[in-house]
Amino acid sequence: MTLVQDAIRFISEGGVFMYVILAVWGFALAVALERFKKLSYTYDVDGPSFMNELQRYVLSNDIQGAIRVCSGSQAALPRVLKSGLKRATQSSEQVQNAIDATALEVIPKIEMRLPYLQVAANLSTLFGLLGTIQGLIQSFTAVSAADPTQKAEVLAMGIAVAMNTTAMGLLSAISIMMIHAFLAAKSEKIVSEIDEFSVKLQDLLGTKKAIDE
Repeated sequence: MTLVQDAIRFISEGGVFMYVILAVWGFALAVALERFKKLSYTYDVDGPSFMNELQRYVLSNDIQGAIRVCSGSQAALPRVLKSGLKRATQSSEQVQNAIDATALEVIPKIEMRLPYLQVAANLSTLFGLLGTIQGLIQSFTAVSAADPTQKAEVLAMGIAVAMNTTAMGLLSAISIMMIHAFLAAKSEKIVSEIDEFSVKLQDLLGTKKAIDE
């Protein structure tokens, strides 16, 4: 219970900007949670295993089976590859156009709202500094009106309180930056697999078409 009380006192002593930082922090965590769920459970898939499964269908001349496998997943990679498989009997340019069009639709959804986390981290730092400046101004104002024997004590207490917002702002910014780095890496992995396996699918379809001819 003491830890909770200390946290409440720490926040209340920091002034109004502590609550602003907490609001920014809470917003960033909500965005991060939503992005984590999407990137980990909706858009992501084991790319190499999925491509191996599609390759078996394609080499067995079962394009419809490969399309059904893609239709059974909501992940980004299957959606992109499905558009190419639907044009498997057409020219390589048409296959590539279909894949590119779907990728342009899917990739922005993967990267959606990640920039908000960078903005939130910067805002946390800036509000922390702003709160510190406000606290220092209040401290020096109090010192000017304080009893000469108490000026050092009043100034020390004021500066300690002013530092609370800096500490809170940095704590918020650091945690948000770490979360953003993790989610950005997750997003980059999904986009890289889309690029890699789209090219491999085009090559596979082109090679198979050349063999059949």
